[in-house]
Amino acid sequence: MEPSTPPRRVTIVDVAQHAQVSTTAVSKVLRNAYGASPAMRAKVQQAIAELGYRPYAAARGMRGQTYTIGVMLPDIRNPFFPEIVDGLTEALGDTPYQVLLGPGGCNNEQAEVRVTEAMIDRGMDAMVLVAPISSRSRLEHVARTVPTVVIGRHGHSPAYDTVSDDDLTGAALVVDHLVGLGHRRIAHIEHAESDPARLAEMPNAIRAEGYKQAMRAHGLGDEIDIVSTTYTQEGGYLGARQLLDRPRRPTAIFAGADIVAMGVLEALAETDLTVPGDLSIAGYDNTTLAALGPVSLTSVDQAGRHIGAEAARLLLDRIDNRQRPSVQVKLSPTLIARRTTAPPPS
Repeated sequence: MEPSTPPRRVTIVDVAQHAQVSTTAVSKVLRNAYGASPAMRAKVQQAIAELGYRPYAAARGMRGQTYTIGVMLPDIRNPFFPEIVDGLTEALGDTPYQVLLGPGGCNNEQAEVRVTEAMIDRGMDAMVLVAPISSRSRLEHVARTVPTVVIGRHGHSPAYDTVSDDDLTGAALVVDHLVGLGHRRIAHIEHAESDPARLAEMPNAIRAEGYKQAMRAHGLGDEIDIVSTTYTQEGGYLGARQLLDRPRRPTAIFAGADIVAMGVLEALAETDLTVPGDLSIAGYDNTTLAALGPVSLTSVDQAGRHIGAEAARLLLDRIDNRQRPSVQVKLSPTLIARRTTAPPPS
């Protein structure tokens, strides 16, 4: 039996013949360009639907645009990052651009390089880098190649735009809330920062600094207690185990991210301690997990969808004008108090 011939890809010529118009007319409709009448658009769009035509991205890239935007995510298991992607895709919904995701590897600089280079090689029109750990020079290399928005980094560069949360204020909101409930022994689980050159730009380091400043402002400098692990569920679990083994256990834990707080809850589930009766817990990100009834985690809301929408706006502006000055957007967080925080045990 002879092998069957694979189906031929539908081309723009097929669409033009089916709609009985020129290929130039089809091209104008595909590009939403001036000069295509409503009647012509209707004929072409009907032909596209009937034939199942899909634009060939590689060919479009050779003409200058692929209408794709690459998004690098550092950890696809962190429930905060989908919030950003939702805001980004919603804001791009009325545009011809399509978002494509690439995992950058959790705290893995080489993995970030591989995925960003792959996106550049495939002709992405622009890129969004979410919480990248790459060096400033590396980020600027990417931004000089394609329009780029960096989310979560606080550094300023003329090469790329940034969207970030006011992490210093967000951490203070947590400490203020816990102190207001009567806590003094408030511990913090941070993400260990391995590169001193990145320290001033990384949200995890700024949250830790915000925690320390707020503790000192409340006269609790001697109570500062920081455990350095990772912004993962495992990191939260390991950090909580360290804190629970302290001779003088904290009465509240500020986890640097909601995913970290999930690990803290996991560790506490192995003990006889209750939340919030024995120990209060607060997170950061206000993810969908935090809002679940059985979890009901007190958390800082940094508006992930808003962050994504702002990134989309900046990208579209940058695609239209590569030479404009860079823009830095900083959003103000709010605290959402739920059932995991309460006054300390008497």
